[in-house]
Amino acid sequence: MTHPTLPEWTVSPGLTGYEGALADMEARAAAIHAGEARERIWLLEHPPLYTAGTSADPAELLDPRFPVYDAGRGGRYTYHGPGQRVGYVQLDLAQRGRDVRGFVSALEGWVIDTLGSFGVAARRAEGRIGIWTDDPQGREAKIGAIGVRVRRWVTLHGFSLNVAPDLSHFGGIVPCGIAEFPVTSLAALGIDADFAAVDAALHASLPAFLDKLSPSD
Repeated sequence: MTHPTLPEWTVSPGLTGYEGALADMEARAAAIHAGEARERIWLLEHPPLYTAGTSADPAELLDPRFPVYDAGRGGRYTYHGPGQRVGYVQLDLAQRGRDVRGFVSALEGWVIDTLGSFGVAARRAEGRIGIWTDDPQGREAKIGAIGVRVRRWVTLHGFSLNVAPDLSHFGGIVPCGIAEFPVTSLAALGIDADFAAVDAALHASLPAFLDKLSPSD
């Protein structure tokens, strides 16, 4: 079986509104399914907002100080905002292996590998979605979120990685339904990295991510 070509790599400058991004992502997914567009990795930054996944519990929306959007992805409440790199990953799993669990695991691995290039020992946590590390106080803290949807074997949504957001903004929700653990960021860990550096690290580890998806047949 021939391997798919590399996805289009798109980086949007400035802040991208959530509703427009969602509509763009939905349209692109339909076009990918129809064979009318390439797969895409879309890196962007949102204004401050909360998104509700399909498992969101209204009791976990503590203070709706920012707009709240129904994301249509799996998971619960998530914050997006300035200083956080969001990656919308739109791949055709009909071409790359029809394994949703494998895709999520590979996506987690991609973010973990990227953080590793900055010296951050990030990891998965059994029974807890997301990307975790130890904060300066030695507490286990969440540095990245994963939330995906798969429609007709085309993936939507993806990951968010806390580069240097205002961590107090997470206080309006119970992030991903997990109250007992804090959130952290590269900046909070003392790592001075900008989006350009993070994007370069993501790009460098992209081939390894895609290789994990290679169909076995």
